[in-house]
Amino acid sequence: MTPVRRIGEAVWRVPVVRGWSRPRGGGRTPRTAPRPSTASPRRPVKDPSFRRSLALLRAFLREQDDPDACYALLARDSVDQVEAYDGPVAGRTVVDVGGGSGHFTEEFRRRGAHAYLFEPDVGELGRRPPDGSVIADGYLLPLPDGAADVTFSSNVLEHVADPQTFLSELARVTRPGGLIYVSFTNWLSPWGGHEWAPWHYLGAERARARYRRRTGKPAKHTLGENLFAVHIGPTLRQVRARDDVTLVTARSRYWPFLAQAVVKAPGIREVATWNLLLILRRCPP
Repeated sequence: MTPVRRIGEAVWRVPVVRGWSRPRGGGRTPRTAPRPSTASPRRPVKDPSFRRSLALLRAFLREQDDPDACYALLARDSVDQVEAYDGPVAGRTVVDVGGGSGHFTEEFRRRGAHAYLFEPDVGELGRRPPDGSVIADGYLLPLPDGAADVTFSSNVLEHVADPQTFLSELARVTRPGGLIYVSFTNWLSPWGGHEWAPWHYLGAERARARYRRRTGKPAKHTLGENLFAVHIGPTLRQVRARDDVTLVTARSRYWPFLAQAVVKAPGIREVATWNLLLILRRCPP
């Protein structure tokens, strides 16, 4: 029989996958869990430091050799960003959509959040995914409306064929006033081609062929199948036109200075932003 788990007051059925058990802390958020304030931070969020950006860059360069260290650092940095805009996550329900091996989910839990991982690809979960992880499609999450205080999606948007439907689902499962964190690597960034970057500037097929010649194995990503050319300008226009979310900020996720200014420069932003971070608020229905 398929077990039933809870998020907040919501119930959904979770497939049993390799003996995963109830999340730590009982797997449910108390009905009296504190709700965060929807007010803006007391002080404007400042651009992070050069030291922080350099540490992230060094971690990315070692990703293939030490992925755990890379993603643990990125997870700490990302949850810091969430808390900068929305306050401490302790006691709140966080839905991590497409979080892969679960580093983000685990970091949210370390800070006291009731965090749950929803990942569509079993192969991305790794050997020891977080307890209570759910195999689920980001287009159709097994959650009721407004289940999450924070909905989190790191570097997933460029891997979905229909970004707007994906964003609609993130908004649906977020409570009114809740925060939605979305970041993605835009196609024209130096990392837009992922493992075959920056040769994607010369064309995807040429870049994939070069990767195979150099490594002796096929590339993980194929343009139009599991990687899509997402651009900053159209994405911002589409987000601003939506009536289910309000755009709090659009900024470069990793830049140490002018993180918001670079996103406001058409053309330049498609290359210089590297990775776009969108902080959104769920509007009342």
